[in-house]
Amino acid sequence: MADETSLSIAFEVLFNSINNGVVITGPDGLITQMNPALAGVLSVALRECLGQKPAAAFAKRHGLVDLLTKKGEQERQIMLPKRRLAVGIGMDLPDGGRIAVVQDITEKEDLDSRREALVDAIAHDLKNTIGAISGFADLVAKMGDMNEQQERFLKRVRETANHLDDVILPLVDLAWIEAGMPLRHEPCRLGILIHRAVGELSNLAREKAITIAISTQEPMPVVMGDSERLQQVVYNLLHNAIIYAPPEVTVAVHAYQQGPEVICTVADPGPGIKADELDLIFTRMYRSSDESVRGVPGNGLGLTLARTVVQRHGGAIWAESEYGRGSTFTFVLPSARLDEFG
Repeated sequence: MADETSLSIAFEVLFNSINNGVVITGPDGLITQMNPALAGVLSVALRECLGQKPAAAFAKRHGLVDLLTKKGEQERQIMLPKRRLAVGIGMDLPDGGRIAVVQDITEKEDLDSRREALVDAIAHDLKNTIGAISGFADLVAKMGDMNEQQERFLKRVRETANHLDDVILPLVDLAWIEAGMPLRHEPCRLGILIHRAVGELSNLAREKAITIAISTQEPMPVVMGDSERLQQVVYNLLHNAIIYAPPEVTVAVHAYQQGPEVICTVADPGPGIKADELDLIFTRMYRSSDESVRGVPGNGLGLTLARTVVQRHGGAIWAESEYGRGSTFTFVLPSARLDEFG
């Protein structure tokens, strides 16, 4: 009895103190509980909503009404007062009622807009400057005969300009994530993200006659996080595996659950990584000294971004390799069960 009382008190404290809005209906569809956070973002009186049907309590919030009246797992955008925006998730409860959790994402959407504006501005200003450098290099080449050393220097100017052009957007993206800007926090099926990444890389693999073998646990466990960023992690690892592997081989992707963790591996039969470089490959802008690696175009940011995203999700990433025989990259994320939220 004491344990039940303690749990009840703990639930009450959490329910009333969390920042996200929460509302619960009973089997009869009437609102039985609502926390102050939701009343605040909706600008409604909490007491007046209790005991009412959602359609009456939230007449102007059709998205929230849907979350509390439609069966099964639902997700909706909800317009809030003062031009604010929220996203909500609704689920069935064992007693026949419903629960909806509402998160105000106005600042998140604003940050996304500011990020896009920053990327556009940097891309415009820097890319124009780099384009001018490349243009002047082409003009110099047309001004007359050059000796061997001058041609070599001019070639380096072009190569450097091209490299800067390739690295601008990934570098801005990495700096944004490393600065701690918010990531989405939503249920993600890693298996779906893997298949999407493979689809994006199918043409590149086809050009080298490389087969991508996918092996995932079914059903694939859920992780909580930013689906776009996690797909980017898989994409970066697969992209590296394809471009460094020789033609007509198989690159393998394997994902499964082990205890409370979801594990994903990407293995390739490429040139491998020297033992003294395994701890360095995730370093920003690092390129291996191996000639077979340096001969492949790259900006040295893909693995750094993958590591940053995985760590921001509470996970870990590492590489294992036998030089000359291939590499396996592994990342681990905490798993989540959807029934834990219902």
